[in-house]
Amino acid sequence: MKVLITGAKGMLGSDLIKILSSDYEVIGIDKETDITEKNKIIKTIMQIKPDLIIHTAAYTDVDGCEVKQDLAFLINGRGTKNVALVSKKLKIPLLYISTDYIFDGKKKSPYIESDTPNPVNIYGKSKLKGEEYIQNLVPNYFIIRTAGLFGKNGKNFVNRILRKAREENVLKVVTDQIQSPTYTIDLAKEIKRVIKTRNCGVYHITNNGECSWYQFAREILHLSQIEDIKLTPITSDELNLPAKRPKYSVLANHHLSETIGDDMASWQDALEQYIRIN
Repeated sequence: MKVLITGAKGMLGSDLIKILSSDYEVIGIDKETDITEKNKIIKTIMQIKPDLIIHTAAYTDVDGCEVKQDLAFLINGRGTKNVALVSKKLKIPLLYISTDYIFDGKKKSPYIESDTPNPVNIYGKSKLKGEEYIQNLVPNYFIIRTAGLFGKNGKNFVNRILRKAREENVLKVVTDQIQSPTYTIDLAKEIKRVIKTRNCGVYHITNNGECSWYQFAREILHLSQIEDIKLTPITSDELNLPAKRPKYSVLANHHLSETIGDDMASWQDALEQYIRIN
């Protein structure tokens, strides 16, 4: 089985290559193949002739999407549509990485796959547009919604907190946004399990448990044995960022539990593993 991964040099894409290569022939493409250039991406994928496409390529800068809205919809919407079109043409499954930010955060309990999306920012709206293109064009698809990714090969919250801890004495972190941090290695392993089932559909996959960014930062510093830092809780309004964030975007791994069982570790155990090996 030949698997094509877009965004192969990204944080999740690079870990997917590592995890899937033991069982599949894996081919990665990245920015050298622009997914927004319809004819080019279709020609490239047609030449590769994969049996499955995993589409991780995206514009993931949440505040950048708010400033560059056309670019967000071009990459996350139109680019995804182009990949979906070639998936349909080849009659192969497409696995798409989506986000907790398609929800508005007003729910008081974890979101399940059947909950109605209502994104509050452009990033969420553009990723939801990608979902819609896939659902309308591809007969056999996996949509994997995840959240708060951290991993070795990319910018992430864990590394940012550790970097700031070396440079500053006081760290201010928001306490009114609740989500489920997710380790890309754990996510890649679970995606591998889902692929093997051939049971298409929408899945939520995150590490288990929930926390605020403030609680996450506190655990990062604790596990890294950094004690001489003052960690100060602040509100989202105090940050005054371009993009609004959902207050509560925890995802329940409901479909996963109902089909093959939820193997995802707690976010605390995942974080400990990540810090120990990096």
